[in-house]
Formats: sequence, structure tokens, C-alpha cells
Amino acid sequence: MQDDISGWTDWNQNFSGIEEISSPSELHGLLTGIVCVTDAPTRDEWLQILSTLAVPALDDEALDLLVDETIDVSHALSEDELDYLPLLPDDEHVLSERVQALADWCAGVVLGFGLASGHIREDEAELIEHLQEVAAVEFDDSDDDEEGEESYQELYEFVRLIPVSLAVGRTKVPVAESTLLKHAQNKLSTSSDNNVVEMFTPHRPS
Repeated sequence: MQDDISGWTDWNQNFSGIEEISSPSELHGLLTGIVCVTDAPTRDEWLQILSTLAVPALDDEALDLLVDETIDVSHALSEDELDYLPLLPDDEHVLSERVQALADWCAGVVLGFGLASGHIREDEAELIEHLQEVAAVEFDDSDDDEEGEESYQELYEFVRLIPVSLAVGRTKVPVAESTLLKHAQNKLSTSSDNNVVEMFTPHRPS
């Protein structure tokens, strides 16, 4: 299966049980959004990031997997070779599962980018809106046909290179200087009037 080649199998085994994250694809999107803005977070920096997001500590194997993928994604985005790929289940999974994973990934990118940058420039707003729209996509049983499959593939191709566009021409900042870790001290408290998580969380269907 392509899941083994893409890394989805390992990610699903290591990250699917994290209650604070919707799916491994959302975590991959979060990672992607962060490295659009910052240098690739180190192991220690990931520990700080996960703590900031109130995610329980990962075991060594999962943390190594996260760090290795961070380096790969950072290279893919910085080299602008258009070969960046979201981490999603392959086409042997049912369409509804793949659509939800793509929506999760989009939500993760928006959140990671927003947390790391703290704001959206005018030239980035439309790209972020596209991601938010896909993050809010709802799957209906009637969509589970050939036309639905084609629509999924079109959505996938449309959004997968948005992170490249967000990263191109941007001077990366050290993780420690990013908005993300500047908010670490207040733990992104939901009582904050300017909660960054809420600001950059797409409106998902209930």
C-alpha cells in the first residue's frame, strides 16, 4: 500500500491516539504551517510547541518521527520544487475518510501558520481562505461516486501547493522568535481575548 511508502502507516500508529489533534493529517498540516514561517523546529522546540498546545508528551519514537518529517517538509518548501505532499491516507481508504483527512490537514496548516506568524499579510489572506473553505467541507453519502472522487482529486491538487506559495520568498525566523513560542507562557489560554488558536481555527462543521 502507498500508506507504507508515504509514511501514513507510521504516523497513524504513532499519532492517531492524540485527543487534542483531530488526526495525523491535522498534525502534518500543523507542522507544515509552522515551517512555512520558521526554521525547522528541533526536538526540544517541538516539546515546547506540543506543551504550548497542551498535547501530552510523545514517546521517543513518535518524537523522532515528527522531527524527521519536519526536516523533510522544511526542505520541500524551501526548495520550491513543487514536490511537497500532504500526509494523507491513500486511495485504498474510503473517500469519506480521505476527504476528512484533507479537511483536517487544511485546518492544521491554517492553525500552524497562524500560530507561527501571528498575523496574515494581505497577499496571504486569499490562500488562507481557500484552506479554511476546504477545512469546512462536509462529506455526503451522495458524494461517494466517480464524480466525488474527481472532486476530491481536484481539491487535493488545488490545496497541496498552497504551503509552497506561503513559504516562497519568506525569510524564515527562529522558532524561539516566532509568535508561537512567545505565547507559550500563557499556554494559549482560552480565556484570552486575543486567543491565537481561535483566531486561526477554521470554522469546522459540527
